[in-house]
Amino acid sequence: MPVPKQKKSKSKVRSRRAHDYLTELSLVTCSNPECGEQMMPHRVCPRCGQYKGRQVIQVS
Repeated sequence: MPVPKQKKSKSKVRSRRAHDYLTELSLVTCSNPECGEQMMPHRVCPRCGQYKGRQVIQVS
């Protein structure tokens, strides 16, 4: 049975395993009832510019 000649470094092993634990993006709906856009949590809505019910940025 073949045996590895050299020990794999921690960085090689961890970089190989890194993609095994990726999860899907968690999306929430915008709190603005007129918008309802899917967006990432704790971010300003890119469509209407609101965050936690207040207007934060102007969107044209």
